[in-house]
Amino acid sequence: MFRLPSALRLSATAAVLATASFCLAGTGQAGSSSDPAILQAMEQELTRTMSAYGKADPPAYFVSYTITDEDTDTVSGSNGALLSSDDAHDRWLEVQTRVGSYDLDNTHKIEGREPAWTSPGAQATLDDDIPVLRREIWRETDRQYRAAVEAYIAVQTSKEVEAQSAEQRAPDFSHEDPHVSISAPVFMSVDRKPWEEKVRKYTAAFSASPAVLNSIVTFTARSYNQFLVNSEGSKLAFGQIRYRLELFVQSKAPDGMDLERYANFDWVDPSKAPDDATVMDQVKILTQQIVALQKAPLVEPYAGPTLLTGRAAAVFFHEVLGHRLEGFRQKDVSEGQTFTSKIGQQILPDFITVRDDPTTKDVNGQVLLGYYTFDDEGIPAQNVFLVDHGVLKNFLMGRSPLINFPHSNGHGRRQLGYQPIARMGNTIVESSKTMTNAQLRQRFIEEIKKQNKPFGLLIDDIAGGFTFTGRAAPQAFQVQPLIVYKVFPDGRPDEMVRGVNIVGTPLISITKIIATGDTPEVFDGYCGAESGSVPVSAVAPEILISEMEVSKKETSTDTPPLLPPPAHDPLDRGKGGSQ
Repeated sequence: MFRLPSALRLSATAAVLATASFCLAGTGQAGSSSDPAILQAMEQELTRTMSAYGKADPPAYFVSYTITDEDTDTVSGSNGALLSSDDAHDRWLEVQTRVGSYDLDNTHKIEGREPAWTSPGAQATLDDDIPVLRREIWRETDRQYRAAVEAYIAVQTSKEVEAQSAEQRAPDFSHEDPHVSISAPVFMSVDRKPWEEKVRKYTAAFSASPAVLNSIVTFTARSYNQFLVNSEGSKLAFGQIRYRLELFVQSKAPDGMDLERYANFDWVDPSKAPDDATVMDQVKILTQQIVALQKAPLVEPYAGPTLLTGRAAAVFFHEVLGHRLEGFRQKDVSEGQTFTSKIGQQILPDFITVRDDPTTKDVNGQVLLGYYTFDDEGIPAQNVFLVDHGVLKNFLMGRSPLINFPHSNGHGRRQLGYQPIARMGNTIVESSKTMTNAQLRQRFIEEIKKQNKPFGLLIDDIAGGFTFTGRAAPQAFQVQPLIVYKVFPDGRPDEMVRGVNIVGTPLISITKIIATGDTPEVFDGYCGAESGSVPVSAVAPEILISEMEVSKKETSTDTPPLLPPPAHDPLDRGKGGSQ
């Protein structure tokens, strides 16, 4: 998957207006002439807004403006040909208006009204024209204030605010200190022509194998500059540039099962792009694996010792633990709340520590996609220890507070066009009980023998996965391995198998970790949940699990094509196929 307080009465009018007055004082006067034009326009309009809407009935106690300026270059190819090559430049304005008070406002969850995960917004002018920008902000502010008032009236009249669970009695929004940081804007210059040739070359190399049904290679360069001001006094300007190359190849097994392999390269310095030799080596590996998967037997349902490589273990922790430690899930009674009441309790073996650190840029030279300086609510990124030597210590927090966690820890994140909520950044798993990977494999074989199993499973690579966190569904997770081997205790060579899904329930699965390796590995990807798709990383060593259950992967009844690809059809030589 990738998925609010008791009936506190409204503050007295005087108290609310005092809050509004404080917010206005925090904004200062019109923006400094040295600030970027976007910030000047936002500050000037914010001052005007709070002087009026802060005294309205009901008052807006908090207003935030965010403008995101984004440049994207994309080049995509398939089977030796160019599919697309384009660029885009966009600006998006988001206005957040909160009516009521920090304790109870228009965002409060009420019976019969689903949360609005998308963020209302509008296209903004690409010109740094202060009067035009102010006009756009003015129009969007009025629209969002009216919507907030309507929602707030529904909250006030709802019976649900009269009876809430303990966590739902937490305030709707957290008080935070203002932050001021203005960084120089980031810019990129991309020549797409060389990449057009590269995607042709890489996908043509995939097509050299008759086992490949389809291949797609995509290069993406993205720069964004984000500008944020709010009525608490925060004023931010920061940016980031990311580059990514993705390789994707598809095939089919004789029984119709879809086979896929995927790899990606991520970098932030244009001089660190992977060279052709490195990419072609990866093309060769993926092609060889696709061929091997076509021949691999199906695995039967199994429960027993399982060894996960670091990348696979990283995804395992992301799915099994990470989503369940997102703070906003602890407030929602429709959520399973697996760990809500377990602060201070041991939930993992005592040699495991898990933290989420979006301030870390790389591990052993590999870029971490979950790095950022400020989250999407204007709070500085923070290194948060979630589990310390097996004991649950904290949750990932945005600005939706909990009773014992009243502040954000810099994890309010979202895809553009969605509302920020608590999300993972760089989830890092560390162990105080390590051994070399060779020693860990030997320990794995000993565990197979101890349990008298005919084999154990080695999960070498994982595509991703999903987890159910809501009460309406079983509290289960599913992780989707791509490369899996049977490991035999008698010394026979490992045997590749296919059709495997890892399944289980979190409270049981995470307690069965018995040993770890000593070399961290990185999984970079994009995670989808209620606030859209955000870049994340997970870092973990190899882990040995005494018992893990796997089930059969869903398959297709479609068999492979009757004919081979034209270039590999001996009867088609000389008729337009390859010679």
